[in-house]
Amino acid sequence: MAATREQVMKGAIQYLNENPNASMAQLAEAVGISRATLHRHFSNRDDLMLALGHRAHEQWAQVQESSGIVEATAATDPEVVRRAMNALLAGLIDVADEYGFGLTDYAMAVHPELARRSDELEEREIAFYAAAQRAGLLRADLPARWISNTVYGLLVTVRESLRRGDVARRDVPRLLHSTFMDGAAPREEA
Repeated sequence: MAATREQVMKGAIQYLNENPNASMAQLAEAVGISRATLHRHFSNRDDLMLALGHRAHEQWAQVQESSGIVEATAATDPEVVRRAMNALLAGLIDVADEYGFGLTDYAMAVHPELARRSDELEEREIAFYAAAQRAGLLRADLPARWISNTVYGLLVTVRESLRRGDVARRDVPRLLHSTFMDGAAPREEA
């Protein structure tokens, strides 16, 4: 039975998360297909990476939608913003876990289509972080873009920690949330 495009993409994602610089030949072998079959689905590595990038952006957009950040950005109730923040962070973990290789892939970052979409999604989150600042959930003295970049950095940390086995998957939501919301400084005992 021939591998479907979906099966090829899933296999490529898994392998790229372990070997981000894998060649088409390595990807074909990892997926269990011939290079010719891989090239029937994707003419070259750039085409494959573009398809995976679009797929990752779609999942990122779905996380934003399901977490309710657009509605929360316009909300005045801090609890609405807090719920959206918690849902966003939890959902971003799944995106970083599945598409971790793309977080640091330079070619994906500079591809015009992917960069445009990434900028759109990032701007939506920056507006949300600004709303969280207004709601008193995040520090108002930090630029909202800095906060967005901090989340991005923590997602790279999630990816690396999971890939290396430094943390258990079940602990990641707590670690991400507490590091983002409280930092890494020791807490003062009350």
